[in-house]
Amino acid sequence: MAIEVIPTGAALGAEVRGLDLSKPLTDAEFEAVQQAWYDHIVLLFRGQKIDDDDLVRFSARFGELDIAPASATDMAGGQALSRPEIWIISNVVENGRPIGALGDKEAEWHTDMSYVAEPPMASVLYSLEIPDRGGDTSFANMYKALEELPADLRAAVEGRICNHDASMTSVGELRAGAEAVVDVRTAPGAKHPVIRTHPATGGKSLYLGRRLNAYLEGYSVEESERLLDRLWAHCAKPEFSWTHKWQVGDLLIWDNRCAIHRRDGFDGSQRRVMHRTQIKGRAPR
Repeated sequence: MAIEVIPTGAALGAEVRGLDLSKPLTDAEFEAVQQAWYDHIVLLFRGQKIDDDDLVRFSARFGELDIAPASATDMAGGQALSRPEIWIISNVVENGRPIGALGDKEAEWHTDMSYVAEPPMASVLYSLEIPDRGGDTSFANMYKALEELPADLRAAVEGRICNHDASMTSVGELRAGAEAVVDVRTAPGAKHPVIRTHPATGGKSLYLGRRLNAYLEGYSVEESERLLDRLWAHCAKPEFSWTHKWQVGDLLIWDNRCAIHRRDGFDGSQRRVMHRTQIKGRAPR
């Protein structure tokens, strides 16, 4: 069966058909997938029946994998259920302990692990169990967000550095071992350019990480807050985004270098179990 790439029709995203990810990709198949990924930023593969080994093998075609990140919850019990490269994202509790991270809350717009010096270039998420409603994942195209940024705002952030706070998770919980931030200018985390260049496509995009506790260096706290509020309001415009409604067996891969994403909350009485890998990246430039 020939590979088909079907764009969503939104600002980003495409479905790839004709591949069984339980089998290794040929070099030609991988080249087609990689080019589609560069073109569309987020790729969807539906109806996959894969195990953790398959997930790791597919992800590793794109590069070396990270180990699972620290979360707000003691994950010793849950993480033992998977390989160290796989992060379990779930609201399920077994024997009094969560088997995964992030629970059932809404996750704000963010870039995965931008608070480290060399953030992952990509994330891969595979759905094992999903609730009847909610838990949808939305993505926004940061190439387009930069292209349509008001001129005065672009001038204000061109060449600027943003500190990406490491203390909080995307669902607003204090990360394990972290202390609450009292001054955004001294928040723990990594410093990255607000506008970065994609190392493979050469395209320029906004790179913001997440809103909470962020700080634009060289500005007063008040001015940084004002500019960041404007940036995030701009990036959240519907014309830059696409929302994915999950089905069991869906696999998504997205490019953290040029996209942000968020998750809707859902009914915590329903099970949601996802397995995620992250592909290592380089320091943004």
